Amino acid sequence: MKNFHDLLVNRRSIRRYTPEPISADSVKLILEAALLAPTSKNTRSWQFIAVEDKTMLERLSQCKPAGAAPIERCALAIVVAADPTLSEPWVEDASIAASFMQLQAADLGLGSCWVQVRGRFTADNIPSEEYVQDLLGMPETLPVLCIVAFGHKDEERKPVDVSKLLWEKVHIGQWKPIAD
Repeated sequence: MKNFHDLLVNRRSIRRYTPEPISADSVKLILEAALLAPTSKNTRSWQFIAVEDKTMLERLSQCKPAGAAPIERCALAIVVAADPTLSEPWVEDASIAASFMQLQAADLGLGSCWVQVRGRFTADNIPSEEYVQDLLGMPETLPVLCIVAFGHKDEERKPVDVSKLLWEKVHIGQWKPIAD
């Protein structure tokens, strides 16, 4: 990308990927981006599980009945979890790390898609977090926030139209109600 703003405007959720694997160097950069993410009080409460095995990706895609299909088709999925005993704002810590990974992937020309796990359920009404924890042998004390799917894009999406940004949601100095 030319600059950070260009990266933000062009980064879109990608749900379809080619079968091409992601290079080891790119995987390392994506994980490094997560490890560079800031955390509350520098607790580094997050944990990441990188999955490339196709059978496991297919099983992970069953973590909820809708919205998890990109995991089955991606080259790499990274499960993002955090230890709530280390950081009260663990959700925020893990969210920042997941976002950093998505931005790094976009900078590498790769696509990504956040798949929400926390607060969701499988088709059999099992908590999605529990399903993922059991599948990957994770302790129940390590809640899963999301799974981020990564791959070489098999779809193109238009950049965000910055003329349609919701500037009415920005308040300067103090809250001002939106005029009807």
